[in-house]
Amino acid sequence: FRAKQWYQRRVRGAQLKTSVEKLYNLFVKYDSTLLEINPLAELTDGRVLCLDCKINFDDNAEYRHPDLFSKRDWSQEDKRDVEANNAGLNYIGLDGSIGCLVNGAGLAMATMDIIKLHGGDPANFLDVGGGATSEQVTEAFKIISSDPKVKAILVNIFGGIMRCDVIAQGILDAATNLNLDIPLIVRLQGSNVKEAKALMALSNIKILPIDNLDEAASMAVKLSDIVSRAQELKIKVDFSLGI
Repeated sequence: FRAKQWYQRRVRGAQLKTSVEKLYNLFVKYDSTLLEINPLAELTDGRVLCLDCKINFDDNAEYRHPDLFSKRDWSQEDKRDVEANNAGLNYIGLDGSIGCLVNGAGLAMATMDIIKLHGGDPANFLDVGGGATSEQVTEAFKIISSDPKVKAILVNIFGGIMRCDVIAQGILDAATNLNLDIPLIVRLQGSNVKEAKALMALSNIKILPIDNLDEAASMAVKLSDIVSRAQELKIKVDFSLGI
């Protein structure tokens, strides 16, 4: 009996070692970001089997694995995620009421944190990246405003690689084409910020420009709360952006 137990442990250990090595090689070869085995089962004869798994792949490695990514089933994903991917935007839908349009993942996370600090909840993570065009900005607004939970939009752009005037033009195009009727708070800093502010000031669009991020986030939370309460009471509050 003891000899049998010893043998089964040896077999189980060897199989487990082989499985882990293969899983590691698979993870590295296909640029995975997650490879989860659950459950990993041991049979009565000592064999070890991977019964189910979940694998995520790095989207940035799509060019290395076109055959693999061609099998992606977009019907299983949120429509907004699909639209964002097609527009070259990094988007993740959340459960809050304040839409966020930011450039840079770190700044996007900080923006969501400061919204939470003021008692609000972000409706999304959306990073337009460092080289976004005005068309991409318009598409970003279209995705954000398609969420019925969104009661206000906060734009937070730091112009380094990204030029603030490009963002401003995208904001104006989006506000005009989409007929936005919710509060739009815009905080711009960095490259061509003066030109951006001039574009917004000369337009016939109602935008709340605020230079201080803390104040911008606080305003977004307050206005989102006003819109939410007005809708609950069935009171019409006009935040139409067109003058």
